[in-house]
Order: sequence, then structure tokens, then C-alpha cells
Amino acid sequence: MEIRLDGKAALVTGASTGIGAAIAMSFAEAGAKVALHYNSSRAEAEKVAAAIRSRGGGETLLVKADVLDGNAITGMVRTVFESFGRIDILVNNAGGLLERHFVEDMPDDEYVRVMDLNMGSTFRVSRSVIPLMKKSGSGTIINLTSIAARTGGADGATLYAASKAAVSTLTRGMAKELAAFKIRVNALAPGIVLTPFHDKYTSPDLLKKLVASIPLGRGATAEEIAGPALFLASEQLSSFITGEIIEINGGSLMP
Repeated sequence: MEIRLDGKAALVTGASTGIGAAIAMSFAEAGAKVALHYNSSRAEAEKVAAAIRSRGGGETLLVKADVLDGNAITGMVRTVFESFGRIDILVNNAGGLLERHFVEDMPDDEYVRVMDLNMGSTFRVSRSVIPLMKKSGSGTIINLTSIAARTGGADGATLYAASKAAVSTLTRGMAKELAAFKIRVNALAPGIVLTPFHDKYTSPDLLKKLVASIPLGRGATAEEIAGPALFLASEQLSSFITGEIIEINGGSLMP
């Protein structure tokens, strides 16, 4: 069965690299119009848009915004809506670890930034998009949490894990709030995915140790996270699923 998103418009935050880029490309190849959000990585976002065009994908739009800035988010959402006339699918992928710190060494400002980047951005972008989805009478929101939300993280990632646990809880709460408006809210919880995230935040020795603990014996590709995202975006396949967290970790965690 071919999954199609023809006639749909999607906004993917953090779409310039890694998981966000793979999700954006999968949506576009399925026929959706896709807004590619970036903050500082315009060149990378342009490469994603070019790759979509080369594969015959749907229409793309590049939108820049700092997801820590509520006004910037409002402007971004307005731009997407004015360009596409609708936002049917929102993927809250923007986020990061920033730096590895054990709790006793975590500076106050770093704590605020980690929580705001992961939980705060998901909240703010969703808040801006929800009224548009309500007016259209339907919508799908897909948040990116993490295996760390259940395990507590490791090696200086405790606050990152806590911020992602907040995203998981926000997902369930929003699913309850929005079900009456035919807006579904779910989340993906990746384990180890071999993207620039770990190039930036994880030493080769630590990454080797983490991958060695995965029952399937390897880390995931970004495309292996995009597949479940496409499933959740499809009314054809997941119209009765809301409030769920899909664990994608190669067997590392079997809740």
C-alpha cells in the first residue's frame, strides 16, 4: 500500500539535517507541500529542498525562526499558512542536548536553555499551529521525544532526558485536549540514530558503547525514523491513533 499525503501541507521544525530532513523528504515524496524550518543552517536546508526537487517531491518552502523566540515562531507559522493556505501536519523536531553536564555541574542558564529548546519549542510551535488546525477541522501533530525520556539518559544527558520526558507528557495531554477537534497528537521516541546529533554531542567511544548495547546490533538511520513519522501523518493508516509514543530503538527498550 502506497502512503500518499497529496493535498496536505506540513511544517517540519529542525528540517535542515538528520531526522527532520529525512521526515521532510519522506512527506514531500508522498506528495505533501513541506515547509522546512531552520535557524542557522540555511545552506543545509537548501540542500534538503534541492534533494526533494531532484526526486520529484512536492512543493517546499524554507522558513527561518529561532524556536526560543515566540514572536519568531508566530511569524514563521503565519508565513507557512499564507504560502500554503493550510497546515495539516506539524512535526516538532527542533531540539538538542547543547552540552553534556551532570546535574551537580549544570549551570542555571544551561538548564533553562535545554528545557526551553526541547519542551518550550514544542509548546510554542504547537500553540501557534493549533488554532489553524481547529479552523480546518482536523490535523496531526507529531512530536520528537527520545528513549532518554524513559531511561533518564546517560553520561551528562539527564536534563535533556527530563526535557524529552516533558515532551512525552505534553503529547499525551495535548492528545486529550484536541481529540474533540479531530486533531491527533503522537510522538516518536528514537534511540540511537546515526545523525549529526551524535557527531556533535557524543564521543566516538561513548557512541560505540551505546550502539553495542542495541539488540539489533546497530544504530538507526534517519530514514528509519521518517517511516514511522509518515505512518502517523497518514489518515489512511493511523486515523485512530492518538496520544501514543512510538519507541524506535532497535530493542534497547521494550516497555
